[in-house]
Amino acid sequence: MSAIIEIDTDHGVIPSASARVEMISAYSDERGSLQTLINCQTNNVALISSAKGTVRSNHYHKTDWHYMYMISGAADYLFRPAGSTEEPQHLLFKKGDLLYTGPMEEHATVFLEDSVLLAMSGHPRDQDTYEGDIVRVVLVTPEEAMERAARH
Repeated sequence: MSAIIEIDTDHGVIPSASARVEMISAYSDERGSLQTLINCQTNNVALISSAKGTVRSNHYHKTDWHYMYMISGAADYLFRPAGSTEEPQHLLFKKGDLLYTGPMEEHATVFLEDSVLLAMSGHPRDQDTYEGDIVRVVLVTPEEAMERAARH
């Protein structure tokens, strides 16, 4: 079963389950600050914008993983082990949060506000590689996403 855990990102540790990640403390001086998001090798960084009431993902990755950092907005993040019939776990994913999703974790992101996030992945995200690694599921329908956002 998935767990909400803290990750030691200082040492490039990639967790095995979905998690809210405790980030390394920011470095600040008179010039401003520097916030490390992840310390591990990635093959893709994507900037994703999503409208309030929409849903993304509704799939799992066979071998890939990703971190997501919310730049602005908020979302309801749902996840569970692939093939599970349990109710998905939920995390409120808001500005400044960093989340991790491992392989074989069904996940969906319901945007409660207009949002912008960074997604950082282990595999390249060309269409053939991406489609070859995902299995589509339905954790949340578009209608349910609209209802969730309306209640937010």
